Amino acid sequence: MCSVMGCFDEKISEKDFINGFERTKSRGPDMSKVENYNGARLGFHRLAIMGLTKEGMQPFNFDNAHLVCNGEIYLFRPLKEELIKKGYKFKSDSDCEILLPLYKEYGTDMFKMLDAEFALIIYDEKDKSVVAARDPFGIRPLFYGYTENGKIIFASEAKNLVKLCKKVIPFPPGYYYKDGKFVCYRDISKVDKFSDDDVETACKKIREKLISGIKKRLDADAPVGFLLSGGLDSSLVCSVAASLSDKPIKTFAIGMDKDAIDLKYAKEVADYIGAEHTEVIISRDDVIKALPEVVKLLGTYDITTIRASIGMYLVCKYIHENTDLRVLLTGEISDELFGYKYTDFAPSPEEFQKEAEKRVSELYMYDVLRADRCISVNSLEARVPFGDLDFASYVMSIKPEIKMNTYNKGKYLLRHAFEGDYLPYDILMREKAAFSDAVGHSMVDDLKEYANDMYTDTEYAKLRERYTFAKPFTKESLLYRELFEEYYEGQAEMVKDFWMPNKEWEGCKVDDPSARVLSNYGDSGK
Repeated sequence: MCSVMGCFDEKISEKDFINGFERTKSRGPDMSKVENYNGARLGFHRLAIMGLTKEGMQPFNFDNAHLVCNGEIYLFRPLKEELIKKGYKFKSDSDCEILLPLYKEYGTDMFKMLDAEFALIIYDEKDKSVVAARDPFGIRPLFYGYTENGKIIFASEAKNLVKLCKKVIPFPPGYYYKDGKFVCYRDISKVDKFSDDDVETACKKIREKLISGIKKRLDADAPVGFLLSGGLDSSLVCSVAASLSDKPIKTFAIGMDKDAIDLKYAKEVADYIGAEHTEVIISRDDVIKALPEVVKLLGTYDITTIRASIGMYLVCKYIHENTDLRVLLTGEISDELFGYKYTDFAPSPEEFQKEAEKRVSELYMYDVLRADRCISVNSLEARVPFGDLDFASYVMSIKPEIKMNTYNKGKYLLRHAFEGDYLPYDILMREKAAFSDAVGHSMVDDLKEYANDMYTDTEYAKLRERYTFAKPFTKESLLYRELFEEYYEGQAEMVKDFWMPNKEWEGCKVDDPSARVLSNYGDSGK
């Protein structure tokens, strides 16, 4: 990961700009630079992944235009060759160096061309135009706000901006901004036309496209590792990566010291694929101690996001402190595409698809946010194969009637697509356990108990009334909201609402986001 920031108000002092920008130094600890272009400032903290030499440092400059980008541009080499044929010259092996020449050639049409995870800012001195853009899933973070003078300011994280503008707003995924206007260049959640593929054809394409997405994400000039929970999604990523690698991959799993559900499954997968595997064991004290830091780094009060982030943050912290890895592949975005435990209750194919569209469009506030912050705060880069644009677009286009769980097995298409030698059959067909629960049921129970001890019933009833937006509805949610307000006071609208199952559906009228409370959870937590 890297960190970017751009301010276009000359009345913001360099000191205030740098103070805000320094809050995300851990995203890019290798090199830092702030450039001032007659009052327009761009800042860049670098984590070197592609093109490790100093020539890959940003801002990149070309023809009086300047760019900072936190991104990975997949398959950038053919684009680079095309630009070289047009006469462009490059100084580094950085994938992001191609972006300014692309912009000069194609303008804002370039964003439709990118197979990438990115957040970028461009300032063109010639016409003083400002451009910013974010990838369609929002895998790379970007926020914006307006200064007291009404000038726009962008940054990788909300914490960069909280002192510089009154309201911090997430930059919408799949949009670009140019000179005052936000334009959607790609809505990954919408389907123009559903595919006519049957189950077997769909599964064949799912397998081929996911393998391709994983292969792209193994391309790095820095060491790569893998988060392995033992669940279906991360296990598939690790298995495919192992089959594509000429040496054992490095995998990492985390669990509670009491009742870690997934550690045994993660080890089974690691042994099966011949991985170099590490287990990280945590305790109740580790969880409670990490909680304030996790809320601070996340910039959310959402219950399920915080629960699931604690284990991810602690395993990434271990990786940062004990290895030389720079890149981590993860299993996020599969559930949004193929379905959760609660989508088994979808009353119709139309409702199933509608829910998938909602979840995909909101990903940047929940699972994608979690993966980015937990990984980047530990000076690592997240890569998300299930977020591959070609793969995800295809899965969204599969007719919902064959994606729904009519097979007595959730996410059947994904499982069936990889039947064979990729995973042990019991792993491939194992029911999903929510990550926060799978780290150990006791972790969520410990958090609830800790919150319950913080407030009497009277205190809870009084304190929750402070909030009109996303009002806390349990003592646990109140605790998270109060921690959030310590760091991001008045910024609650950065998150749309609490992540919860669709309460309009029969079977989903629950008061906790964990799949553990659903009637169909069954053997998932065993």
